Amino acid sequence: MASSFLLSSAAEAADEATAHKKIYNQLRQVAETFPTAPSGIRKPYSRHPDGWYATTARVVSAMVMKSHMMACATDVFLITFPKSGTTWLKALLYSAFHREADELAVHSPHQLVPFLEYQVFVEDRIPSPRLLTTHIPSQSLPDSVATSGCKVVYLCRDPKDCFVSLWHFWNRFMPWDIDEAHRQFCDGVSVFGPYWEHVLGYWNWHVERPSQVLFLTYEELATDTLGQLRRLAEFVGRPFTAEEQEAGVDKKIVEACAMESLSGLEVNRSGTTDMADTTVANNIFFRRGVVGDWRNHLTPEMARRIDEITESKFKGSGLLLHPQFLQAKGE
Repeated sequence: MASSFLLSSAAEAADEATAHKKIYNQLRQVAETFPTAPSGIRKPYSRHPDGWYATTARVVSAMVMKSHMMACATDVFLITFPKSGTTWLKALLYSAFHREADELAVHSPHQLVPFLEYQVFVEDRIPSPRLLTTHIPSQSLPDSVATSGCKVVYLCRDPKDCFVSLWHFWNRFMPWDIDEAHRQFCDGVSVFGPYWEHVLGYWNWHVERPSQVLFLTYEELATDTLGQLRRLAEFVGRPFTAEEQEAGVDKKIVEACAMESLSGLEVNRSGTTDMADTTVANNIFFRRGVVGDWRNHLTPEMARRIDEITESKFKGSGLLLHPQFLQAKGE
């Protein structure tokens, strides 16, 4: 992704790169002192001082963002806990902004709306993008995100489906016993987790500032994709006009962004995307994308354990009254 910094000479560019490298190296030294925890995957997790887990490189990226990123009022942050429908929402958001989905045929949604911690604030870079995505918890975002008045879109997913999707994702890289993965998830030791604190941070922000933070759920998006797309577009200042709706512009975007459509595109079947210090196949971001798939993988006891934690953690927040969690409780 191209930097938006304006540089008057190659010498200034070199000086800037040197300064950025120094910032990263200093924070890497700090991050190396943080406690670690087994991740169940190849690299252990580091525990960020704010209480969440990720690989050391991603913790460093978050620290650089916190100190050196300045959000603008016109920015839009798309934020999720991993495996909560990020790819789908990126496609919908990008298409709503641009009013067409042609770019999806040649670029992965992760190329069109890159991750801050995996694709932007990496390799000693400190750029200034405008349409942004991150998994970073609310308490670790740059202060300017709240003070700038920019828009934040948060997508939440049933923790049972979220866990199963996350487990499947990591198993593409190496075997991971589901019982061990479940124990770690419930203990809060998961990438960018604990899950419940992640969701609550953005829910509370939404309650305090509903005009700045839009709280969506994967289940709402799956049930009424067209309605939620219109809601999303209006929230970010790009509402569909009556003429556009009559012409079916929004319906065409929904069809183009459907998981079946996205996963069938050649760019997502055989293409790749650069992520941090590696290149990943685009097809790893697509699996089933259905609501309730946890029933095919979790024992009743495993599901009950996650539900008990959810009820305990969300009690008193008002989030348990959200239709998604009321429905889950009744199942």
